[in-house]
Amino acid sequence: MPILLALALGAVDLGNFFLSEHVVQKAVRDASRYGARLSMTNYDCSGATINSTAAQQIRNVARTGDPGGSAPRLNGWVDGNTTVTLVCDTDTTHTYVNKGLYQDFPDGGAVPVVTVSATVTYNSFFGALGLGRLTANLNAQSQAAVIGA
Repeated sequence: MPILLALALGAVDLGNFFLSEHVVQKAVRDASRYGARLSMTNYDCSGATINSTAAQQIRNVARTGDPGGSAPRLNGWVDGNTTVTLVCDTDTTHTYVNKGLYQDFPDGGAVPVVTVSATVTYNSFFGALGLGRLTANLNAQSQAAVIGA
C-alpha cells in the first residue's frame, strides 16, 4: 500500500509539473503577442529599448494575464521572474524586413521583435504536504515581431 500511494502521489505531482510548465509557456506566448500589438511609439530601434510602462504591461500579462496586474497565474511567480527584451531585425534576407507592412516602418525598415522570457520556481505537490521540496524551474521563451496594430 505505501508503494502504491507513493506512485499515485508521484503521478499527481508529475501531472501538476506538466500543467505548470504549460501555464508558463502559454503565458509568455500571450505576453509576446500582446507586446507585438502595442503601438510602435513604445519601441525605439535606434537604442533597442522599450518604453518602461509598456515593458511592465508585457511582464504583467505574462505573470497575471492582465496588463494592469492582478493575482499571478502560478504561486511564487513574482515580477522579477520575467524579462522583456527588444531586438531590431534589419537582415533583409528575412522575408518580412522591408516588405509588406514593415516597409514603411521608422528606423529604415528595422523590424522590432519582442522576446519574453520567464523562469519560475516549480512548487511541488510534495512540498505543499511537507514531504520534501523538489527544486526545479519552469522555463519558457517566446518572441513576436511588432506589428503595432
